Amino acid sequence: MDLFSHPQQPSQPPSPLAFRMRPRDLDEIEGQLHLVGPGGPLRRLIEDDRLHSFILYGPPGTGKTTLGQIIARRTRCHFEYLKAVSSGSAEIRSLAADASQRRKYYQQRTILFLDEVHRFNKGQQDVLLPFVEDGTLTLIGATTENPLYEINSALLSRLRIYVLELLDEPALQRILERALTDRERGLGANPPRLTPEARDFIVLQARGDARAALNLLEAVAQAVPPEAEAVTVADVTRIHGQAVFQYDKKADQHYDTISAFIKSIRGSDPDAALFWLAVMLAAGEDARFIARRLVVHAAEDIGLADPRALLMANAAAHAVEYVGLPEARIPLAEATIYLARAPKSNASKVAIDEATRAVREMARIRVPPHLADASHPRARSLGRGVGYLYPHDFGGYVAQDYLPPELKGRVFYRPSGNGEEQE
Repeated sequence: MDLFSHPQQPSQPPSPLAFRMRPRDLDEIEGQLHLVGPGGPLRRLIEDDRLHSFILYGPPGTGKTTLGQIIARRTRCHFEYLKAVSSGSAEIRSLAADASQRRKYYQQRTILFLDEVHRFNKGQQDVLLPFVEDGTLTLIGATTENPLYEINSALLSRLRIYVLELLDEPALQRILERALTDRERGLGANPPRLTPEARDFIVLQARGDARAALNLLEAVAQAVPPEAEAVTVADVTRIHGQAVFQYDKKADQHYDTISAFIKSIRGSDPDAALFWLAVMLAAGEDARFIARRLVVHAAEDIGLADPRALLMANAAAHAVEYVGLPEARIPLAEATIYLARAPKSNASKVAIDEATRAVREMARIRVPPHLADASHPRARSLGRGVGYLYPHDFGGYVAQDYLPPELKGRVFYRPSGNGEEQE
């Protein structure tokens, strides 16, 4: 049975609480007011039944499949549901053939809700493209992965993207209250007695995921006997165990968190940088990856404003390899604080990038004769080394040209004036 099947019969085992409590209409949806609140763009399209092809992109438990269910009930279009992980090109072609006949003979459009659309490979997405382009299928894709990276650009150009956000605490509290009081679908007939602190703790552990909040509430209701006193935070902790972070090392959480970490260091905020470091470590991020980013940041964003920053970052990277976690969290924290507090300069990065552009723009690159290797006894007969001024013969410095003649006077390194670059 999929999520769009008819409700189960009373004789069947009860469905999970999160399944039973799915919103039945737009007014029951929590946390996505920017899309389905009064006057929201997606709400207007659903209510007017004039849907176009689009992607629902957001973390788990934010309502993507629920919106698909509501659309299925409200639309006058024919509605099909597929899970990309268990479907293929043959099913798409078959659905498209039926949709074409349906549109030709009954003037009825077909909506295809494709769950986990990012699971389709490039070839499968290419099969979808012409049917979406000519309107044979109105595609609604649901994904937890960033569609900018997971969906082919040709297909993506024909889709709008609607972003669903993690639910805030008031929204999760309302969802829990509805589940605890609903006698038909929820736990209202025999609700667990939660202390306010226990309910707040469930919301905290859900971390913006409505499904996670309801699953934890149901676990508590099943584990606590009816005659028990009020459920406490300790009870929920015992039932729930250790919190699980929504963190995928190959997806948005990975890239977004490391981005927040580096930007906090660049912005000289050691407290924010430490927080994002703690998030990554708690989620099981590879400490070597963090250390590598610190090394890059020390050279790219601090540079010669504080030459010791690169030494500190390299020392932290060595400590990660030498002692490992959990102890390595301390040198990582030390390096993070040092880099966040250090003066900032990207002059070295700008300099090498400008020099690289100059190399690419030159039609030919020749070493000036006076700078060429003159170590061979007969080198000077070829003009190599002729005219070179040895700086030590002039007290350590002598003015002469070291760039090719085409670049005479060109400046790449411009000290920032911050920290030690002032000198």
